[in-house]
Amino acid sequence: MSRLIHSVWVALGMGWLSGCAVGPVDRFTLEVDLPADFELKTAANYRPATGETCTLPVRRGKRPERKVFFTEFSPVANRVSYELPLSETIEGCPSVLHSVQFEFYGRWGKRDTDVGRDFGSIAIRDRLPDDFPTMPESGVQVLQGQCRWHFRTVGPLHAIRKILQCHSLDAMGLPEKTKPGGGAQRDQIEGKKLRLVLTVTKQELPAFRDRWIAVPRGWKRCRGTSFEDLTGACGGFTTDFKPIQMPDGRICDVYPTCNE
Repeated sequence: MSRLIHSVWVALGMGWLSGCAVGPVDRFTLEVDLPADFELKTAANYRPATGETCTLPVRRGKRPERKVFFTEFSPVANRVSYELPLSETIEGCPSVLHSVQFEFYGRWGKRDTDVGRDFGSIAIRDRLPDDFPTMPESGVQVLQGQCRWHFRTVGPLHAIRKILQCHSLDAMGLPEKTKPGGGAQRDQIEGKKLRLVLTVTKQELPAFRDRWIAVPRGWKRCRGTSFEDLTGACGGFTTDFKPIQMPDGRICDVYPTCNE
């Protein structure tokens, strides 16, 4: 090979490498930190890009504009990770990632039905309001969320059941009214990481007001009008209670310690 041809090939190769190094990275890494005994369903939703006049059909079954991912329950806390494109041409229509939706499933008991569910989402937009968090220099934008178990009783034995409720955390670590997630700006997350960190607080609370009375070792279930009263509101009476059935089958007076 002559020196001239060799030089041309070297120049083309360097130009190609340079183009790869500085060209746009049209994808990002989505990470979700899950607590122990949690399962996750994730759906990445695409819509026609801004300014496009094409449309995507409304349909059932196979939906190329919706990428769905599943994780299994894990006995320990773990992190799941996905590489998601920010734009795709779907059936000839230039489209962009519009949102990421989450379904969180947490186990609170040993039976298959002892599972709670809640939701979250991240909006991906061309521009976000100025008060939204921006991508830090580390290249990892972290969104904090927290879940809590709320307990109630059901059936003639007043058996304990639990409801999962999850919310975003503000900059001070306090729960907000919104579900876990938030928003991200498309051009800020190119080639970067977007991480949702989900935790579970240890303190459980009653699912409904005026059904339980707090005692030193937990909560007592108000009796209501009778033992058979399934709603059993306290109604200002703080001395009339009834036993409850714990998830393991024990009949107890106090949740979660069983006895005072």
